[in-house]
Amino acid sequence: MEIKTQIFVPPHPLKTAVLFLVFNRLDTTKQVFEAIQKAKPPKLYIAADGARNNREGESGKVKEVRDFILNNINWQCEIKTLFREKNLGCKYAVSSAITWFFENEEMGIVLEDDCLPNQSFFWFCEVLLERYKGNTRIWHIGGTNFQNGIKRGEGDYYFSKYNHVWGWASWANRWKFYDAELCNIGNADFLDKTFDQPHVRKYWSKAFQTMKENKLDTWDFQWAFTIWENNGLAILPNVNMISNIGFGLEATHTKDEAHILKTHRLIINDHPSQIILNNEADNYTFKHHYKNKSLLKRIVNKLKKYFNAV
Repeated sequence: MEIKTQIFVPPHPLKTAVLFLVFNRLDTTKQVFEAIQKAKPPKLYIAADGARNNREGESGKVKEVRDFILNNINWQCEIKTLFREKNLGCKYAVSSAITWFFENEEMGIVLEDDCLPNQSFFWFCEVLLERYKGNTRIWHIGGTNFQNGIKRGEGDYYFSKYNHVWGWASWANRWKFYDAELCNIGNADFLDKTFDQPHVRKYWSKAFQTMKENKLDTWDFQWAFTIWENNGLAILPNVNMISNIGFGLEATHTKDEAHILKTHRLIINDHPSQIILNNEADNYTFKHHYKNKSLLKRIVNKLKKYFNAV
């Protein structure tokens, strides 16, 4: 595993399509787009939610973001856009854009406008998308690591229950099972198999019930539900490759969030010899990343970030 801080030199031109999810934040969009520019994906999908009617001046911000991207694509690539005229909100704008992406691509990389990747992230995803495309135990490839420097397992990445979505990749034949409405929540006995600790099952049962009752407008808990319902696993790197730049020091509740973690380059040299869930890593993630922050507070922060209401 190579985690030195030198400039990453791509081993070959990127072959994988990228979906870029944007909205109204030009400052973060510019930073993430610069990383995409350097990677030069052969296909760039751009999806943007529409402005909200009750937000004065937002339509101008939304247009500014879209125009900036379209005017700064300075490499040869195929461009596809999904620009919403009306606002769908986080849940439907994001999930429907991902569905649109995977209706056109067998596999690909997804980046939101505040998830700033190390350049090696793109090739990390590409290698693993190809390696595991025929293995339907693997549903998700993430770029985020919350292990605070602890290496897990024998390889450059490990297998986890947790599908962190601050920069990720997947396949169309997995995403097709995604259900924004959690229609199967009444049959969620898979949580008993997924989590052997009662307090962890309680946490996630509460989270999914909150989503089912449409109390909060988000999409990613449903993706976790889908993966666990299908006994799927996520791949996570043994170093952090994504910095979440969506929270500022002026934010009310997010000054201590783990998005401040430094990103590293990772060149895969060692693949794990077996696909084995790393329970020790997952227990650490739950204790340090989920348990110590209330569910409501975490989701409110997510929505504040999306709505730019810090």
